[in-house]
Amino acid sequence: MKSYSPKDGVLYRHYTTLKGVMEKEDPGNYEFRVPARLKELYKAGDYGQYANADGELTTCFLTNLDITGGNSGSPVLDADGNLIGLAFDGNWESMSSDVMFEPNLQRCICVDIRYVLFMMDKFGGAGYLLDEMTLVK
Repeated sequence: MKSYSPKDGVLYRHYTTLKGVMEKEDPGNYEFRVPARLKELYKAGDYGQYANADGELTTCFLTNLDITGGNSGSPVLDADGNLIGLAFDGNWESMSSDVMFEPNLQRCICVDIRYVLFMMDKFGGAGYLLDEMTLVK
């Protein structure tokens, strides 16, 4: 996971949180609508076992992995082989990766597996599915 700075005065942290989802809400744009239930969960702030060390709910993170069309949904593993996220996009600077990979600027955007599990459990009410999984903390 690695932050990056594409130009002077601009810094993108290596992760985002549910707070950012709320800040980006735009009811007029279907891609940025936030369901009422998710707003309730955010307001309650009870992220349980899915919270990060600061008590926030991490939603996405950046890696310095290369991504190209067709890679969305690919698993992102840690050094021990544990699933930590799913790749789904690249930053603007990664558009050139089909020609040349620039490790100082190009990032793969990944959904954090804790957010996926939170959404399954708390939002979707399908916590019973977690009973079939081995969660590593």
